[in-house]
Amino acid sequence: MKTNIGIDVKAPEGACTDKKCPFHGELPVRGQVIEGVVKSASMIKTVVVERTFLRNVPKYERRERRFSKYHAHLPDCIKIKRGDVVRIAECRKLAKTVSFVVVEKVE
Repeated sequence: MKTNIGIDVKAPEGACTDKKCPFHGELPVRGQVIEGVVKSASMIKTVVVERTFLRNVPKYERRERRFSKYHAHLPDCIKIKRGDVVRIAECRKLAKTVSFVVVEKVE
């Protein structure tokens, strides 16, 4: 049973029995939706997503590239690997450092 999670994303093809899946489980999503690149997928059901952005440095009249890392839960129904571009959504705290969930693999 696929449910509408309130965000304009494509539902995954596969099914899963993960309770922490926003599509097939009971996890509500709210707040930020961030797009980034998967830097690590070696943890069990967790990925590290890196988002790069430019920051203005007024003193030197230049822009510098910075990045942020987010730990996100990976449901069983979404298949991704290192280097994929994904969209993650904010949810309740799932672990000490995990408060995002992967909702879509961006093509």
